[in-house]
Amino acid sequence: MPFLPTISTFFIVLSAVLVAIGWVFIAKQKYKAHKRTMTAAAIAALTFFILYVSRTAILGNTSFGGPEEMQTFYTTFMIFHIFLATTGGVFGLVTLYLAFKRKISKHRKIGPVTSIIWFFTAITGVIVYLLLYVIYDGGHSTNVFRAIFGG
Repeated sequence: MPFLPTISTFFIVLSAVLVAIGWVFIAKQKYKAHKRTMTAAAIAALTFFILYVSRTAILGNTSFGGPEEMQTFYTTFMIFHIFLATTGGVFGLVTLYLAFKRKISKHRKIGPVTSIIWFFTAITGVIVYLLLYVIYDGGHSTNVFRAIFGG
C-alpha cells in the first residue's frame, strides 16, 4: 500500500465518519458536540485536500494501471468522483459558513444535502483508491489530465 495515498484516503474516510457522528449529535440536539464534530470533519477533509494537492504538485497523479478494457469505466467513474468532490467541497464551505454566521435555518436546509454529497464523495474516493492501489497496480505518476484520460 502506498504511504501517502493511504494516509490521505484515511482522512477522507475519517471526515465522512465524523459527519455521520455529527448527524447523530444534531438529532439528539447536542449542539456543542455537533459543532465540534463537524469542525473536526472539516479539518479532516482539509487535511486530505492539503495532502492530495501536495502529493499531486510534487509527484503528480497516478494513472490507472488496470486492464485496458476497464479504462473507460475508470475514466467515467473518476470524472463522476471529481464532480462529486468539487460539489461537496463547495457545499461544505457554504454549509460551514452558514453555521458559523449563525444562519441556522439555511444551514439546516443545506446541511443534509451537503452530508449526503460528502458520503458519496468519500465512498467514491475509497473506490478510486482501491482501483489505483489495491485491486490493480497503479500506473505511472503523471500530471492530472494524463492520469484521468490516459496517455
